Amino acid sequence: MAEREWLTGGRVYVQIADRVREWIRSGEFAPGQALPSEGELCRRFGVARNTVRRGLAILEEEGLLVTVPSKGRMVAGHGTAASYRYQTIAAWLRRQIEQGHLSPGDLLPSEAELRRRFEASRNTVRQALTVLEREGLIVAEHGRGRFVRIWERKTSQDV
Repeated sequence: MAEREWLTGGRVYVQIADRVREWIRSGEFAPGQALPSEGELCRRFGVARNTVRRGLAILEEEGLLVTVPSKGRMVAGHGTAASYRYQTIAAWLRRQIEQGHLSPGDLLPSEAELRRRFEASRNTVRQALTVLEREGLIVAEHGRGRFVRIWERKTSQDV
């Protein structure tokens, strides 16, 4: 991809769509690969952000691009059906619990550890933990941390 590709004339956003489509078809951007950011495309084409967005919207309508939360626009194909990052974190913790790597009563990894492992913000990690709390898989104890919930067995006397 050339360093600067100034576009001029009418309907520049269509030219952007054509150029990015050409990059995809030539294999410069493979399925599942992220495109450069909107800001980077603005610099490369010498246009405003809205112009870039309009061009990329054409390719999204054609099914060549998808917008993936926390990742940006990606070439459609394998690896593009990604979930939100908090869902990925929640799914990983859920698997750890289901597979017995985290047993009832075990302390969950700290927010800081989860942030490092998943390269996520504190809010994203907290959102994942909230999902698991709502599902009843974990409990928070003020000042102590979050733990895998201990399930109490019901006896015939409880029924």
